Amino acid sequence: MLQGPHGPFFDRLGRLLRAAGAQVWRCAFNAGDEFFWSDKDHLLRHGGSSAEWPAHLARIIAERGVTDIVLYGDVRPVHAAARAAAQALNLRLHVFEEGYLRPYWISYERGGSNGHSALLDISLSEMRATLRDPASEVRRPPAHWGDMRQHKFYGAFYHFLVLVANRRYRKFASHRALSVRDEFRLNLRRLVLTPFHSLTRAIQWRRFRLSGDPYLLVPMQLEHDSNLQGHSPFALNREFVEEVVAEFARSAPRHHHLLFKAHPLEDGRARNRRSIREAAARHGIPDRVHYFRGGKLADMLAHARAVITVNSTAAQQALWRGLPVKALGRAVYCKTGLVSGQSLAEFLKDPSAPDMGSYRVFRDYLLQTSQVPGGFYSRRSRAHALRLVADLILAPDDPYRALAAGRFQRRQQIGEVLD
Repeated sequence: MLQGPHGPFFDRLGRLLRAAGAQVWRCAFNAGDEFFWSDKDHLLRHGGSSAEWPAHLARIIAERGVTDIVLYGDVRPVHAAARAAAQALNLRLHVFEEGYLRPYWISYERGGSNGHSALLDISLSEMRATLRDPASEVRRPPAHWGDMRQHKFYGAFYHFLVLVANRRYRKFASHRALSVRDEFRLNLRRLVLTPFHSLTRAIQWRRFRLSGDPYLLVPMQLEHDSNLQGHSPFALNREFVEEVVAEFARSAPRHHHLLFKAHPLEDGRARNRRSIREAAARHGIPDRVHYFRGGKLADMLAHARAVITVNSTAAQQALWRGLPVKALGRAVYCKTGLVSGQSLAEFLKDPSAPDMGSYRVFRDYLLQTSQVPGGFYSRRSRAHALRLVADLILAPDDPYRALAAGRFQRRQQIGEVLD
């Protein structure tokens, strides 16, 4: 097991796998990783630099007889090296990520996630052919559970540990551009200011909602998000903002507005608010472009005409509501009949809606395969996910092949009955 979500999720998962008879090792890259791993007898420290990691990983694989690698996100450098090693040595690579269907699911896949996911090569017709009867779907989440407060707390605490207790890992460098000190400062600031931001955005949103102005919603992503960095044409959020605002000024009806919604974990490092204001002023539409520091996505989608995104999973909620979606990056939902194939200019003038039958197929397929109800951070949602994920890791096939194999077996059984 390599780096996991902040907090105890990987530690609890490791206990379940050991109870099932597996030998489980955890590789720590910093004090935060080490703190959240209770079995110190099975802890492997990487005290070297990221450049030294591939050679160290090769030694670990050879010496320990590694058959499986488990990680969270597959784009950060240490995990990209692990993905390459797994492919070269034919090891099973288990990848966890935030759910494609948020906020009540997490994703479990093999080989890669997001732009590396096997979903990219599975057509809607193949999904339709392998689906079980959706009425038999049982892996549904509860009506409500929360993870965001715990997510913020574990993020701040993790970076605090890296800041003050990283003596064994002096060569550690975060995969993000900021220093560990700045990471901790921004995480703590976000945690402390959450109540104030909640109040101010509630007032701002109520005022805009009651104005009656038609608008397109743009869910922002974290600039260090692996989706943005690894699976889009943009290196910086301001590049995306500039393209969208410039085309909106040229092509959108003059009475329409553009709403940029900050990611719930946005901490200000990317200067998104400034980039949006400057782009709006530069293109002469400062009164039609707005920035909201978070807020409830469902409320904003309920009144939106359409959604523009790089490749945010927030688009899934828009598609579920039948809203037109334009994605400028690569995502698992970028399939014909779901996202718009129009140019951005055409989309802003007259956006085309998704085919809801196709989206239901796609959503049911995700729910029957890679989407696990639960979460990584709060105790209740973590417990719900852990009841399922250990068996998924121990299963012979990944979720997509398992569903296809089950469909094939059912067809064989039906054939035998008919014969």
